Amino acid sequence: MESADPQFKPRRGLDLLLHPATNKSTGFTLEERRTLGLRGLLPASVSTMATQTQRTLARIRRKHSDIERYIALRAMQDRNERVFYRTLIDNIEEVMPYVYTPTVGEACKVFAHIFRRPRGFYVTPNDRGDVRTILDNWPEPVVRVVVVTDGERILGLGDLGANGMGIPIGKLALYTACAGIAPEHCLPIMLDVGTDNEELLEDPLYLGVQDRRVRDHDYDEIVDELVCALTDKWPDVLIQFEDFLTPNAYKLLHQYEHKTLCFNDDIQGTAAVALAGVFSSTRCVGKPFEDLRIMFLGAGSAATGIADLMVDAFVAGGLSTDEALTRLSFVDVNGLIVASRTDLMEHNLPYAHDGPELQFLDAIKHVKPNVLIGATGAPDTFTQEVIETMAQLNERPVIFALSNPTSRAECTPQQAYEWSEGRALFASGSPFAPLEVNNRIYRPGQGNNVYVFPGVGLGATAVRATRITPKMFLAAALTLAECVTQTQLETGALYPPLQDIRKVSLAIAIAIAEQAYAEDLAQLERPEDLKAHIKAQMYEPKY
Repeated sequence: MESADPQFKPRRGLDLLLHPATNKSTGFTLEERRTLGLRGLLPASVSTMATQTQRTLARIRRKHSDIERYIALRAMQDRNERVFYRTLIDNIEEVMPYVYTPTVGEACKVFAHIFRRPRGFYVTPNDRGDVRTILDNWPEPVVRVVVVTDGERILGLGDLGANGMGIPIGKLALYTACAGIAPEHCLPIMLDVGTDNEELLEDPLYLGVQDRRVRDHDYDEIVDELVCALTDKWPDVLIQFEDFLTPNAYKLLHQYEHKTLCFNDDIQGTAAVALAGVFSSTRCVGKPFEDLRIMFLGAGSAATGIADLMVDAFVAGGLSTDEALTRLSFVDVNGLIVASRTDLMEHNLPYAHDGPELQFLDAIKHVKPNVLIGATGAPDTFTQEVIETMAQLNERPVIFALSNPTSRAECTPQQAYEWSEGRALFASGSPFAPLEVNNRIYRPGQGNNVYVFPGVGLGATAVRATRITPKMFLAAALTLAECVTQTQLETGALYPPLQDIRKVSLAIAIAIAEQAYAEDLAQLERPEDLKAHIKAQMYEPKY
């Protein structure tokens, strides 16, 4: 789209080919080559986007490792945005694991070593007092969605400092591919406040601030300046906090959730996805959600966020808050969280019930949960004895091994199915291939946040919502569960297939928008056809 600025000059020639948003490469027609100064700059053949997508797929399939595939896809994103997104959208199940989980974890670990060209925005302590000014260096006039991390708790990998920029980049690629937020409206931000990772500090190739992390008041000041700068420049922007250490994750969410349009995906997105999977499982278990007992292994921001949303769901189902809290129990590294313990964080206290101090397996036998959810970042913690105990207590034990990346999963689907004699209902945070156990094919569900956060962003920005609320995430969970068919449930899938993700995101966006109107949080006058209004805003990569 041409600018109204009289000084604006449309891109031509090599400048056109070197910009990822305008480059069509061999897709430029002969007439375009003639009028845009491209003759002689391209091979003779004119390719369709389908052909270019085939070429991209063939290129990544020839690579010998997932990290090489990640690099190849990032290179395509930097050369030809439309082909990158067409390839991702049309081959989501094959390509998404290279763009995001699980490969993004490996990519973040070596981010500085594979750095090719900048993508996104960096804010450091040296920028204090100037953040609003330097935001004007960002070339796009309109930003609708920001994903920001400080890199301190990247997936289950810990403090990766500025290498964590791979997370916002990957998340926003999924906003575009899965919900149609236009790439020029997406801004990845690395809040680089240093790192306490000794290996990075000693790495001469590390690209971040080579100093210890800024903490306490100084940290709070730079975060607040960034949030204020973003909302000043783009008043309707949605800010997604991503991969912050648990105390900071909760602090920032509680500080800003009532002031600006924001959410924390590790807390709230994970919660909605997990709750949706549990909703789906009730159709197989034959037990209503309100009757379930649910146990978490891990008591960080992800697990507690899931529990908080489940309390809302239990209350919506007719339980009191006190009754809802008793349905949820936690086990951390020190055992069952109970009221007698003196080492608990504030967000754990509502779930600290009266009872004996027990280790994990004994806690399962004592609580007798119907659902076991792992959010530990610790692999192999759902042992054979754990799964067998859950299978003894339940005809259809529900096992969610949600830790990312794949290497950090609490157990594999094969283990869950084999140790439960094929009776488990399983979901993981990372993808696992279909498998055969006891002559039956299972398609384990992937409880990936990608089912929720893109639709939340699309719905909220489409109606210019002023806040994201817990009721919106409850609506997202219910909508996601409704997208699962009975046939899919019979194969062990608790989530819809990823190839339906844009339909799912649209359905969730509509639910979010409806909830925004119900809570009087939408600034846009309600369109006559809400679905058509939202769908019309979805970016479609094409020539």
